[in-house]
Amino acid sequence: MKDFASFYIDGMWVDPANPDWMDLVDPATEEIYARLALGSKEDVDRAVAAARRAFPAYAGTSVDERRRLLRRILDIYNRRFDEFAEAMRLEMGAPIGFSTKFQAPRVPIHVNALLDVLDRFSFEEDQGTTRLRYESVGVCGLITPWNWPVNQVIVKVAPALAAGCTMVLKPSEYSAVSALLMAEVIDEAGVPPGVFNLVNGAGPEVGAAIAGHEDIDMVSFTGSTRAGIEVARAAAPTVKRVAQELGGKSANILLDDVNLDDAVRRGVAGCFTNSGQSCSIPTRMLVPRAMMAEAASIAAEAAATYRVGPTDREDTQLGPIVNRSQFERVQNFIRKGIEEGATLVAGGPGRPEGLDKGYFVRPTVFSDVTPDMTIASEEIFGPVLAIIPYDSDDEAVAIANGTSYGLAAYVQSADTERARGFARRLSGGQVHINYPPPDFAAPFGGFRRSGNGREWGEAGLREYLETKAMIGYGAGQ
Repeated sequence: MKDFASFYIDGMWVDPANPDWMDLVDPATEEIYARLALGSKEDVDRAVAAARRAFPAYAGTSVDERRRLLRRILDIYNRRFDEFAEAMRLEMGAPIGFSTKFQAPRVPIHVNALLDVLDRFSFEEDQGTTRLRYESVGVCGLITPWNWPVNQVIVKVAPALAAGCTMVLKPSEYSAVSALLMAEVIDEAGVPPGVFNLVNGAGPEVGAAIAGHEDIDMVSFTGSTRAGIEVARAAAPTVKRVAQELGGKSANILLDDVNLDDAVRRGVAGCFTNSGQSCSIPTRMLVPRAMMAEAASIAAEAAATYRVGPTDREDTQLGPIVNRSQFERVQNFIRKGIEEGATLVAGGPGRPEGLDKGYFVRPTVFSDVTPDMTIASEEIFGPVLAIIPYDSDDEAVAIANGTSYGLAAYVQSADTERARGFARRLSGGQVHINYPPPDFAAPFGGFRRSGNGREWGEAGLREYLETKAMIGYGAGQ
């Protein structure tokens, strides 16, 4: 059994000051495959000091230097692509096919999108006689989740590097292996010592130390709304910038003119993405009341086709939930749906047939769900779809917007202009019209309790920049 014992600080692999050890469990087999050293505030202090020392020199590098650095990172990552796909299969239970086709490719997708931004972005521009200058925000604390491991690391690390920031990364302890691989890539790429630092640890210890650290200028956090509130609270005394991508409970409105079979099946596929462990997926399907029975039947049939099983099989579509705690949480939500009177049309409590171990969840669909039910209002983070009926267009919008979240929304219609009209009325950081392909240049982030700030593309780069106005710069020319 392997021990992951070291942190990456100031360009070196170092031992934690006083490590606590955590067993790493394969969620598909419930077997321990490694141990991870968890750090403490002392390790954070050391990493922040290294980042602070490195900041002046790195902030002074040219955009061309940073661009070349990102390209070296990309080249090395691509060479080690399969290692990352396998690491995510093992650490968070992504089926190898999904990990290879969707999880691991996110790094080159986002880096290439950022390189395109750098090709056209101006770090200085004139506004009348004022020169606007966009400068590195400083030392950044980056706290990432387990559900899209390398994706969430790269959408923070890459724009921070591009902006001239230095950083301390705390990945989720449940996805630390792929993050450590990323540290190896960054080291080989020649990122200067102290620019990138990694400290593993739990949120209440290492995460809190990062969020509250007086020498960190910005904290970027992705995770649950509950944890995000604690990050913001810890950050408040130092008035640091806080960017957060939090939870979601996204509605998918199917209008009465859709091809119902296609719209429902694609909606089920969206909800079951990453075994339901994604914050922006369409977990609430809204359908006209007259179409409820047919939609439920189609969804049940679609759910029954999903192959749940071992993550090393190429044909597996749904892997396990990441850990026992999350598994039990999802099971409780499913039981709550039944208790509160929703109609169970597919799946249900317990593991799928033939799987007696592993944190596997049955692909589950509820129909006749009302907006006040727990499964319609709380983020489940598992393959559980709630189908909700509506009686008018206005009611559909009200139900969709009637949540404390606002990360994403979806609308499907045979009439593109009608769908666009709905999109304008929906409250969410991203609104997806008629199941479009992903746009990785589009800003990603939410309204209300889904967070603040944006990631991806130019919006993601701007999060790591401060605006300086040099007034009178152009006067007298």
